[in-house]
Amino acid sequence: MLAFSVWNAIWVVIVAYLFITVLMMMFSVIVDIFRDKELSGLAKAGWLLFLAVFTLLALLVYVIVRGKGMAERSIKEQEEAKASFDSYVRDVAGGGAASELEKAAAMHSAGQISDDEYAALKARILG
Repeated sequence: MLAFSVWNAIWVVIVAYLFITVLMMMFSVIVDIFRDKELSGLAKAGWLLFLAVFTLLALLVYVIVRGKGMAERSIKEQEEAKASFDSYVRDVAGGGAASELEKAAAMHSAGQISDDEYAALKARILG
């Protein structure tokens, strides 16, 4: 009786692992379907229907057909999020363009940089 319950427990762990793995893959594919701006609404609906009816086959087909684009969209989204975060940190920590312009004006008025250097700095900060 004890061996039977141990094997049942092992089987439950294996099935739960596979179920969670398939769910994670499905959510990843669903997110990618909605992230893709090139797909039409009808194509998105078709992929979702295919995914709902033939889950494992649809996951396999989607990764084979659109896997490269899926990775590219994911990388692009991560780069945009990083750029947005970096911009936010720069603005909060350094005061942004106004702070840099103020520092350049202080250096110019102190005589540390020439008029031409100040104009170039100002153009870089504002442009």
